[in-house]
Amino acid sequence: MQDAIGLDFGTTNSVVARVGADGQPHLIEFAAPEETSAVFRSALCFWEEDGLAYEAGPWAIADYLDYPQGSRFLQSFKSVAASATFEHASVFDKRLRFEELGKLFLAKLSAHAGGALATPPQRVVVGRPVHYAGARPDEALARQRYDAMFAGFGAEIHYVYEPLGAAFSYAARIEDSATILVADFGGGTSDFSVVRVAPPGSPKRCTPLGHAGIGIAGDQFDSRIVDKLVLPILGFGGLYRSFDKQLEIPRGYFADFSDWSRLALMRNRRTLEELRKLQRSALDPEAIGRMIAIIEQEQGYRLYDSVGQLKRALSRDDAADFHFDGEGVRIDATVTRAEFEGWIAADLARMKATVDRALAQAGVDEGGIDRVFLTGGTSLIPSVRALFTQRFGEDRIASGGELTSIANGLALIGQEEDVAAWAV
Repeated sequence: MQDAIGLDFGTTNSVVARVGADGQPHLIEFAAPEETSAVFRSALCFWEEDGLAYEAGPWAIADYLDYPQGSRFLQSFKSVAASATFEHASVFDKRLRFEELGKLFLAKLSAHAGGALATPPQRVVVGRPVHYAGARPDEALARQRYDAMFAGFGAEIHYVYEPLGAAFSYAARIEDSATILVADFGGGTSDFSVVRVAPPGSPKRCTPLGHAGIGIAGDQFDSRIVDKLVLPILGFGGLYRSFDKQLEIPRGYFADFSDWSRLALMRNRRTLEELRKLQRSALDPEAIGRMIAIIEQEQGYRLYDSVGQLKRALSRDDAADFHFDGEGVRIDATVTRAEFEGWIAADLARMKATVDRALAQAGVDEGGIDRVFLTGGTSLIPSVRALFTQRFGEDRIASGGELTSIANGLALIGQEEDVAAWAV
């Protein structure tokens, strides 16, 4: 038996499973301010205290909420792993590269694991998306950054597609052979794998047939809500004076604002100076002032927490209230599920086309799929689930372990004699 862990390093949350003496994966519980949890938020909070101090996970959120104006809060930093335009995050007087942020995050994740990660494992199987987030993701750059981030975390480091990890987890629940479609919806990406599952006891339980992915998931849906409810009161579509002309305010500011991973990086001297200059020439300076207030007062987390609450409420109810009350900015609105589904309709269409690509690569049609396993928090959104129930029928849909199935499956892959057969 291999000493192995499965690490689902997610855009929003991270989960770790370690194989026990019984040969089965067990979720590692992490200490948190209120209670232990197997889900560790993929977040960092920095502040100045005899140098640069920091925390991660739920502790980062707690420290940020205690002192938002004196801290730098970073979340969803996985989203920039494959971005060549991201060079570093400015944290007070430090400039931290992606791999440096990652190592700091892993150090705190290990520290809060109650000793479960005190001894480095022999084998670490890390999940990676089929398709990285970003407009033009550089897969080789992401691999280079991952290698630097995970160096020393275990004797062996292997990377496996996240939906394949979920497939191994689901295979442990069934007793027959089946061709399954795994749909993994994370914070930054949606990934799909078609896998042939052999009966228990077979030499090779899971055989991947095809994969496809797209950089659209929960964070993109959040940005659609921000586009509709928040950006209009921050000056989107407004004008500013330039000599004797009136020009539209550059949309780049709003594109960054509606992307959580980039919004967190807007709090830097150059960007704030540009916004103040723009405010002086804007026809509606108060709107730009509201944008500056959210950025400067570190209100990004609170804003996106309100967005997340709305999104979750619309998964349960036909309509829900959106409420945000920050420094100098108040937003109240009622949103119907139908409105939200209209906002994300184009994203859903691209997800559907990505499923088509996975099936085509696997060489199977809809009739050749015996079961569909949905995992990841975004799979709980009714219109996302409907993509599969309408196409494959409710009787073929399975779900469960939305936040933990990938880590469990990755740990199971770590038990395979030739783990390289699944690694990418």
